[in-house]
Amino acid sequence: MGESALTDLADIEDMIARVALGDRVAFDALYSATSAKLFGVSLRILNDRPEAEEALQETYVRIWNKAASYKVNGLSPMTWLITVARNIAIDRKRKRKPDTLEVPDVLPDPGPGPEDAAINADNRTRLDACLAKLPADHAAAVKQAYIEAYTYAELAEIYGVPLNTMRTWLRRSLIALRECLS
Repeated sequence: MGESALTDLADIEDMIARVALGDRVAFDALYSATSAKLFGVSLRILNDRPEAEEALQETYVRIWNKAASYKVNGLSPMTWLITVARNIAIDRKRKRKPDTLEVPDVLPDPGPGPEDAAINADNRTRLDACLAKLPADHAAAVKQAYIEAYTYAELAEIYGVPLNTMRTWLRRSLIALRECLS
């Protein structure tokens, strides 16, 4: 991770701290710096652009109200922000009527440009190598939880383990991935 990435993370942590104090300028800066990523998380889970926009708005309301609960712990502040967005999107998805056909009104953007695609491919290769170091069932559970938006309870049922065991699997797997990627 380069020095500019560390500076960006420190900037985001600083913005969150200032938002906790009610700083609207910091909130605007935080939104500008992170909204595209958080919208992508919401859109990937909900697969519906208008609903993802509403989820994004709800995400930033929650960030405004809960910024004081963010703890600087050495992890990426984006992890906290993404978790907020992911949880809101999953909650919205669960509230949908089960018989509703999920066909998006507007297709998502076709994808990244060539430079972003190259960076993403390199990141994907590194992530795949780190996932391969995990036990196969742990790696699969991580993918299902954080890409396919399965809940801990659903994963515990799929893998036939207690809920707390699944939480431990995911927590330890994420720690191992973070160490491998850094």
